[in-house]
Amino acid sequence: MTTTTAPPAPTPAPTRERAQSLKRSLLILVAIAAVAACAPFVLPESRQSIAIRVLIFAMMAIGWNLMSGYGGMFSFGHAAYFGIGAYTDTYLLVTFGWSPWLALVVGAALAALVAAGIGYVAFRYKLRSAYFALGTFAIAEMLRLLATNTKWVNGTTGYHVPLLPESSWTMLQFGANAAEYFYIGLAMVVVCMVVTLLYLRSRSGIYTVAIRDNEDAADALGISVMRVRLTTMALSAAITAAAGMFYAQYYTFVDPDTAFGSAQSVQAIAPAVIGGVATPWGPLVGALILGPLADLTVTWLRTPPAFLDFLTGRSGLDVVLYAILLIVIALVLPKGIVGSIQEWWKRR
Repeated sequence: MTTTTAPPAPTPAPTRERAQSLKRSLLILVAIAAVAACAPFVLPESRQSIAIRVLIFAMMAIGWNLMSGYGGMFSFGHAAYFGIGAYTDTYLLVTFGWSPWLALVVGAALAALVAAGIGYVAFRYKLRSAYFALGTFAIAEMLRLLATNTKWVNGTTGYHVPLLPESSWTMLQFGANAAEYFYIGLAMVVVCMVVTLLYLRSRSGIYTVAIRDNEDAADALGISVMRVRLTTMALSAAITAAAGMFYAQYYTFVDPDTAFGSAQSVQAIAPAVIGGVATPWGPLVGALILGPLADLTVTWLRTPPAFLDFLTGRSGLDVVLYAILLIVIALVLPKGIVGSIQEWWKRR
Protein backbone atom coordinates (compact mmCIF):
# COMPACT_ATOMS: atom_id res chain seq x y z
CA MET A 1 0.00 0.00 0.00
CA THR A 2 1.46 3.30 -1.03
CA THR A 3 1.16 6.28 1.29
CA THR A 4 1.41 9.78 0.05
CA THR A 5 2.56 12.71 2.10
CA ALA A 6 0.38 15.76 1.88
CA PRO A 7 2.23 18.80 0.64
CA PRO A 8 2.88 21.50 3.26
CA ALA A 9 0.23 24.14 3.54
CA PRO A 10 1.17 27.31 1.72
CA THR A 11 2.18 30.28 3.83
CA PRO A 12 -0.71 32.75 4.12
CA ALA A 13 -0.15 35.75 1.92
CA PRO A 14 -0.32 38.37 4.72
CA THR A 15 2.18 36.40 6.83
CA ARG A 16 4.52 35.97 3.88
CA GLU A 17 4.28 39.66 3.01
CA ARG A 18 5.03 40.65 6.60
CA ALA A 19 8.08 38.38 6.64
CA GLN A 20 9.36 39.87 3.39
CA SER A 21 8.72 43.39 4.64
CA LEU A 22 10.59 42.66 7.88
CA LYS A 23 13.53 41.18 5.99
CA ARG A 24 13.67 44.21 3.70
CA SER A 25 13.51 46.62 6.66
CA LEU A 26 16.28 44.77 8.50
CA LEU A 27 18.50 44.89 5.41
CA ILE A 28 17.91 48.65 5.14
CA LEU A 29 18.75 49.03 8.83
CA VAL A 30 22.00 47.09 8.40
CA ALA A 31 22.95 49.33 5.47
CA ILE A 32 22.19 52.49 7.47
CA ALA A 33 24.21 51.21 10.44
CA ALA A 34 27.15 50.34 8.19
CA VAL A 35 27.21 53.84 6.72
CA ALA A 36 26.77 55.47 10.14
CA ALA A 37 29.67 53.42 11.54
CA CYS A 38 32.03 55.43 9.34
CA ALA A 39 31.10 58.70 11.06
CA PRO A 40 33.96 58.69 13.63
CA PHE A 41 36.45 58.43 10.75
CA VAL A 42 34.89 61.35 8.88
CA LEU A 43 33.79 63.79 11.56
CA PRO A 44 36.38 65.87 13.42
CA GLU A 45 36.64 64.98 17.09
CA SER A 46 35.06 68.28 18.11
CA ARG A 47 31.89 67.39 16.16
CA GLN A 48 31.35 63.93 17.56
CA SER A 49 29.15 65.35 20.33
CA ILE A 50 26.67 66.32 17.59
CA ALA A 51 26.63 62.72 16.36
CA ILE A 52 25.91 61.54 19.90
CA ARG A 53 23.04 64.03 20.13
CA VAL A 54 21.61 62.65 16.89
CA LEU A 55 21.65 59.12 18.35
CA ILE A 56 19.94 60.25 21.57
CA PHE A 57 17.29 62.13 19.58
CA ALA A 58 16.77 59.05 17.42
CA MET A 59 16.16 56.74 20.41
CA MET A 60 13.74 59.21 21.98
CA ALA A 61 11.86 59.66 18.69
CA ILE A 62 11.68 55.90 18.08
CA GLY A 63 10.05 55.43 21.48
CA TRP A 64 7.62 58.31 20.99
CA ASN A 65 6.73 57.24 17.44
CA LEU A 66 5.81 53.73 18.57
CA MET A 67 3.28 55.00 21.10
CA SER A 68 2.01 58.20 19.49
CA GLY A 69 2.55 57.49 15.80
CA TYR A 70 1.61 53.84 15.46
CA GLY A 71 -0.48 53.66 18.64
CA GLY A 72 -2.29 56.97 18.17
CA MET A 73 -1.77 57.86 21.86
CA PHE A 74 -0.27 61.34 21.60
CA SER A 75 2.15 61.95 24.42
CA PHE A 76 3.55 65.30 25.46
CA GLY A 77 5.23 63.84 28.52
CA HIS A 78 7.88 61.42 27.30
CA ALA A 79 10.32 63.37 29.47
CA ALA A 80 8.86 61.31 32.33
CA TYR A 81 10.32 58.07 30.93
CA PHE A 82 13.53 59.75 29.78
CA GLY A 83 14.05 61.14 33.28
CA ILE A 84 13.27 57.82 34.96
CA GLY A 85 15.97 56.17 32.87
CA ALA A 86 18.50 58.93 33.55
CA TYR A 87 17.83 59.12 37.30
CA THR A 88 17.71 55.36 37.82
CA ASP A 89 21.07 55.01 36.11
CA THR A 90 22.82 57.75 38.06
CA TYR A 91 21.20 56.89 41.40
CA LEU A 92 22.14 53.20 41.27
CA LEU A 93 25.63 54.02 40.00
CA VAL A 94 26.42 56.76 42.54
CA THR A 95 24.72 55.17 45.55
CA PHE A 96 25.40 51.46 45.05
CA GLY A 97 28.13 51.37 42.40
CA TRP A 98 25.97 49.48 39.90
CA SER A 99 27.05 49.09 36.31
CA PRO A 100 25.03 51.34 33.96
CA TRP A 101 24.07 48.26 31.97
CA LEU A 102 22.32 46.73 34.98
CA ALA A 103 20.81 50.10 35.83
CA LEU A 104 19.50 50.27 32.26
CA VAL A 105 17.46 47.11 32.79
CA VAL A 106 16.03 48.44 36.06
CA GLY A 107 15.33 51.89 34.60
CA ALA A 108 13.61 50.47 31.50
CA ALA A 109 11.48 48.14 33.63
CA LEU A 110 10.55 50.97 36.00
CA ALA A 111 9.64 53.30 33.12
CA ALA A 112 7.55 50.55 31.51
CA LEU A 113 5.74 49.97 34.82
CA VAL A 114 5.04 53.69 35.25
CA ALA A 115 3.79 53.95 31.65
CA ALA A 116 1.47 50.98 32.14
CA GLY A 117 0.12 52.55 35.33
CA ILE A 118 -0.47 55.90 33.62
CA GLY A 119 -2.14 54.19 30.68
CA TYR A 120 -4.39 52.07 32.89
CA VAL A 121 -5.68 55.08 34.83
CA ALA A 122 -6.05 57.19 31.66
CA PHE A 123 -7.96 54.57 29.69
CA ARG A 124 -9.95 53.42 32.71
CA TYR A 125 -11.37 56.93 32.99
CA LYS A 126 -11.73 57.42 29.23
CA LEU A 127 -9.07 60.08 28.66
CA ARG A 128 -8.66 60.66 24.93
CA SER A 129 -6.82 62.93 22.48
CA ALA A 130 -5.98 66.32 24.02
CA TYR A 131 -6.91 65.21 27.53
CA PHE A 132 -4.57 62.24 27.30
CA ALA A 133 -1.74 64.48 26.00
CA LEU A 134 -2.29 66.95 28.83
CA GLY A 135 -2.30 64.09 31.31
CA THR A 136 1.09 62.84 30.11
CA PHE A 137 2.48 66.38 30.33
CA ALA A 138 1.16 66.70 33.89
CA ILE A 139 2.85 63.44 34.92
CA ALA A 140 6.22 64.59 33.56
CA GLU A 141 5.87 67.94 35.30
CA MET A 142 4.88 66.23 38.54
CA LEU A 143 7.99 64.05 38.40
CA ARG A 144 10.14 67.13 37.75
CA LEU A 145 8.72 68.90 40.81
CA LEU A 146 9.03 65.72 42.88
CA ALA A 147 12.71 65.33 41.95
CA THR A 148 13.31 69.02 42.64
CA ASN A 149 11.92 68.80 46.17
CA THR A 150 13.17 65.34 47.17
CA LYS A 151 16.43 65.21 49.13
CA TRP A 152 17.23 61.54 48.52
CA VAL A 153 17.69 62.30 44.81
CA ASN A 154 19.69 65.47 45.66
CA GLY A 155 16.88 67.90 44.79
CA THR A 156 17.89 70.70 42.44
CA THR A 157 21.57 69.68 42.66
CA GLY A 158 21.05 66.43 40.79
CA TYR A 159 23.81 63.91 40.29
CA HIS A 160 27.29 63.97 38.80
CA VAL A 161 28.51 60.63 37.51
CA PRO A 162 31.87 59.96 39.21
CA LEU A 163 34.66 59.89 36.64
CA LEU A 164 37.03 56.93 36.48
CA PRO A 165 40.78 57.29 35.88
CA GLU A 166 40.65 54.80 32.99
CA SER A 167 38.19 53.69 30.33
CA SER A 168 35.70 51.00 31.27
CA TRP A 169 33.15 49.16 29.14
CA THR A 170 31.51 47.79 32.28
CA MET A 171 30.95 51.27 33.71
CA LEU A 172 30.37 52.83 30.28
CA GLN A 173 33.06 55.47 30.65
CA PHE A 174 35.65 56.57 28.12
CA GLY A 175 37.72 59.62 27.32
CA ALA A 176 36.19 62.85 26.08
CA ASN A 177 34.76 62.50 22.55
CA ALA A 178 35.82 58.84 22.46
CA ALA A 179 34.50 56.87 19.49
CA GLU A 180 33.27 54.16 21.86
CA TYR A 181 30.39 56.40 22.92
CA PHE A 182 29.27 56.71 19.33
CA TYR A 183 29.40 52.99 18.63
CA ILE A 184 27.53 52.14 21.83
CA GLY A 185 24.87 54.72 20.99
CA LEU A 186 24.63 53.42 17.43
CA ALA A 187 24.22 49.85 18.70
CA MET A 188 21.46 50.98 21.06
CA VAL A 189 19.63 52.75 18.21
CA VAL A 190 19.87 49.60 16.08
CA VAL A 191 18.52 47.45 18.91
CA CYS A 192 15.64 49.89 19.48
CA MET A 193 14.82 49.82 15.76
CA VAL A 194 14.94 46.02 15.60
CA VAL A 195 12.67 45.71 18.64
CA THR A 196 10.24 48.22 17.11
CA LEU A 197 10.19 46.51 13.70
CA LEU A 198 9.62 43.10 15.27
CA TYR A 199 6.87 44.43 17.50
CA LEU A 200 5.04 46.20 14.68
CA ARG A 201 4.95 42.98 12.67
CA SER A 202 3.82 40.88 15.61
CA ARG A 203 0.20 40.24 16.49
CA SER A 204 0.26 42.95 19.19
CA GLY A 205 1.79 45.46 16.79
CA ILE A 206 -0.85 44.81 14.15
CA TYR A 207 -3.55 45.16 16.80
CA THR A 208 -1.96 48.45 17.91
CA VAL A 209 -2.41 49.99 14.46
CA ALA A 210 -5.90 48.49 14.14
CA ILE A 211 -6.96 50.06 17.45
CA ARG A 212 -5.54 53.41 16.36
CA ASP A 213 -7.52 53.29 13.12
CA ASN A 214 -10.83 52.11 14.62
CA GLU A 215 -11.02 51.27 18.30
CA ASP A 216 -14.67 50.22 18.25
CA ALA A 217 -14.18 47.81 15.36
CA ALA A 218 -11.10 46.30 17.03
CA ASP A 219 -13.00 45.83 20.28
CA ALA A 220 -15.91 44.23 18.40
CA LEU A 221 -13.49 41.72 16.86
CA GLY A 222 -12.40 40.60 20.34
CA ILE A 223 -9.09 42.45 20.58
CA SER A 224 -8.14 43.35 24.15
CA VAL A 225 -7.78 47.09 23.61
CA MET A 226 -6.51 47.84 27.12
CA ARG A 227 -3.85 45.11 27.08
CA VAL A 228 -2.51 46.04 23.65
CA ARG A 229 -2.34 49.73 24.48
CA LEU A 230 -0.57 49.15 27.78
CA THR A 231 1.95 46.86 26.09
CA THR A 232 2.70 49.50 23.45
CA MET A 233 3.07 52.22 26.08
CA ALA A 234 5.39 50.06 28.20
CA LEU A 235 7.67 49.26 25.26
CA SER A 236 7.75 52.91 24.19
CA ALA A 237 8.67 54.00 27.73
CA ALA A 238 11.44 51.39 27.99
CA ILE A 239 13.05 52.62 24.76
CA THR A 240 12.88 56.23 25.94
CA ALA A 241 14.38 55.27 29.30
CA ALA A 242 17.32 53.70 27.48
CA ALA A 243 17.93 57.07 25.81
CA GLY A 244 17.88 58.71 29.26
CA MET A 245 20.46 56.28 30.58
CA PHE A 246 22.80 56.91 27.65
CA TYR A 247 22.33 60.67 28.03
CA ALA A 248 23.29 60.54 31.71
CA GLN A 249 26.38 58.45 31.03
CA TYR A 250 27.60 60.60 28.16
CA TYR A 251 27.04 64.00 29.78
CA THR A 252 27.87 62.64 33.29
CA PHE A 253 25.23 64.87 34.87
CA VAL A 254 21.50 64.87 35.46
CA ASP A 255 19.15 67.19 37.34
CA PRO A 256 15.35 67.61 37.41
CA ASP A 257 15.22 70.15 34.57
CA THR A 258 17.49 68.27 32.16
CA ALA A 259 15.81 64.93 32.91
CA PHE A 260 12.12 65.79 33.26
CA GLY A 261 11.93 69.22 31.58
CA SER A 262 9.48 69.81 28.74
CA ALA A 263 12.44 70.30 26.38
CA GLN A 264 13.05 66.55 26.51
CA SER A 265 9.46 65.85 25.49
CA VAL A 266 9.82 68.25 22.55
CA GLN A 267 13.06 66.56 21.52
CA ALA A 268 11.23 63.24 21.43
CA ILE A 269 8.37 64.64 19.33
CA ALA A 270 10.15 66.94 16.85
CA PRO A 271 12.36 64.38 15.05
CA ALA A 272 9.41 62.04 14.52
CA VAL A 273 7.17 64.85 13.25
CA ILE A 274 9.82 66.26 10.91
CA GLY A 275 10.92 62.85 9.67
CA GLY A 276 7.42 61.38 9.40
CA VAL A 277 5.03 60.13 12.08
CA ALA A 278 4.04 56.44 11.91
CA THR A 279 6.89 55.63 9.52
CA PRO A 280 9.76 53.37 10.58
CA TRP A 281 12.52 55.63 9.27
CA GLY A 282 10.99 59.01 10.12
CA PRO A 283 12.61 59.25 13.59
CA LEU A 284 16.06 58.53 12.15
CA VAL A 285 15.73 61.10 9.36
CA GLY A 286 14.31 63.71 11.73
CA ALA A 287 17.08 63.17 14.28
CA LEU A 288 19.72 63.44 11.56
CA ILE A 289 18.31 66.86 10.60
CA LEU A 290 17.49 68.30 14.02
CA GLY A 291 20.61 67.03 15.80
CA PRO A 292 23.09 69.33 14.03
CA LEU A 293 20.56 72.06 13.18
CA ALA A 294 20.82 73.94 16.48
CA ASP A 295 24.62 73.93 16.37
CA LEU A 296 24.67 75.08 12.77
CA THR A 297 22.38 78.03 13.47
CA VAL A 298 24.42 79.06 16.53
CA THR A 299 27.68 78.86 14.58
CA TRP A 300 26.26 80.76 11.61
CA LEU A 301 24.92 83.59 13.75
CA ARG A 302 28.16 83.90 15.69
CA THR A 303 30.05 84.52 12.47
CA PRO A 304 27.40 85.81 10.02
CA PRO A 305 28.16 86.95 6.47
CA ALA A 306 29.05 90.63 5.93
CA PHE A 307 25.52 91.75 4.99
CA LEU A 308 24.21 90.34 8.31
CA ASP A 309 26.83 91.83 10.59
CA PHE A 310 24.12 93.56 12.60
CA LEU A 311 23.10 90.14 13.95
CA THR A 312 26.42 89.58 15.68
CA GLY A 313 26.00 89.27 19.43
CA ARG A 314 22.20 89.18 19.32
CA SER A 315 20.97 86.65 21.85
CA GLY A 316 18.12 84.29 21.06
CA LEU A 317 18.30 84.65 17.29
CA ASP A 318 19.56 81.11 16.94
CA VAL A 319 16.38 79.86 18.63
CA VAL A 320 14.24 82.04 16.32
CA LEU A 321 15.97 80.73 13.21
CA TYR A 322 15.72 77.17 14.52
CA ALA A 323 11.96 77.59 15.01
CA ILE A 324 11.52 79.16 11.56
CA LEU A 325 13.30 76.26 9.90
CA LEU A 326 11.08 73.77 11.73
CA ILE A 327 7.93 75.65 10.71
CA VAL A 328 9.04 75.78 7.06
CA ILE A 329 9.72 72.05 7.01
CA ALA A 330 6.35 71.33 8.63
CA LEU A 331 4.49 73.55 6.12
CA VAL A 332 6.26 72.28 3.01
CA LEU A 333 6.16 68.62 4.08
CA PRO A 334 3.10 68.22 6.33
CA LYS A 335 3.50 64.44 6.46
CA GLY A 336 7.17 64.67 7.28
CA ILE A 337 10.06 63.93 5.00
CA VAL A 338 9.68 60.15 4.86
CA GLY A 339 5.88 60.32 4.77
CA SER A 340 5.92 62.81 1.88
CA ILE A 341 8.41 60.68 -0.06
CA GLN A 342 6.24 57.60 0.44
CA GLU A 343 3.15 59.47 -0.75
CA TRP A 344 4.99 60.74 -3.83
CA TRP A 345 6.20 57.21 -4.60
CA LYS A 346 2.68 55.78 -4.35
CA ARG A 347 1.36 58.43 -6.73
CA ARG A 348 3.99 57.49 -9.27
